[in-house]
Amino acid sequence: MTISMQNVGKTYKGGKKALDNVTMDFTSPNMIGLVGPNGAGKTTLMKLLAAALLPTAGGITLDGKPLNNNEKYLKSVLGYLPQTFGLYDELTVWQFLDYMAALKGIKKPREAIAKAINETNLGDRKKTKIRSLSGGMKQRVGIAQALIGDPRLIILDEPTVGLDPEERINFRNLFSHNARDKIVLLSTHIIEDVQSICNRLIVMNHGSILFDGGPDELIQAAHGHVGICEQNGGNTAGYQITSRINTARGVICRIIAEKLPYFAEPAEPTLEDAYMYLIEKGSE
Repeated sequence: MTISMQNVGKTYKGGKKALDNVTMDFTSPNMIGLVGPNGAGKTTLMKLLAAALLPTAGGITLDGKPLNNNEKYLKSVLGYLPQTFGLYDELTVWQFLDYMAALKGIKKPREAIAKAINETNLGDRKKTKIRSLSGGMKQRVGIAQALIGDPRLIILDEPTVGLDPEERINFRNLFSHNARDKIVLLSTHIIEDVQSICNRLIVMNHGSILFDGGPDELIQAAHGHVGICEQNGGNTAGYQITSRINTARGVICRIIAEKLPYFAEPAEPTLEDAYMYLIEKGSE
């Protein structure tokens, strides 16, 4: 499977430009992390790929055919979890997934539902009405409907919100497993999720692509721009502080800068450091 975006732009009514001349390709298999600040254009990009929105400039093709003229095929291969997903509170988990299976035209729905429930650990809640579920359980239902029917294109917008650390790890592994023969696009604010499972990272800001490559490439680009220093060991004003740690010798700051101050000791960048450095540099 191949998805191609060529010079894609999206401007909303009122003149707000959410995407600006985006060109890139997605091919399977691929586990792609999509990160960026709030308002960067991530959700708009995913809605365009899911045909929930139409671009105002450029075009998107799915396996060589225009996406907006290929709705039936897209529906048959797409699993999509938007950031805000409406659930039918009066239905049980099984009933809701059965409804979603019907909308997707899935053959052998009982088998598909049972598999999705098993993958998302909802077996003991399958007869529970959705209104009675916790926020984390509802998020699992949302993930289950995205995975039902073994889709070849999976788009997930903040899928681990509301999940505890153990659940996040389990679902990260599940997404990674699915990416072995599919395209999985994962949007998240949790850099750890991206670092753990994604072979490709896309960083967005202000509707544009700041970076598209391997996580290790982004880390390499931040070498020499990350340092640690004592909070009282120098004037840290004007430097981006990414963390503060209390130690026996005082508060140790981790900073990023185009040129590190003399009082900072160079440190090995993490992916989060590299991401923050890129965003800071892009803003300048």
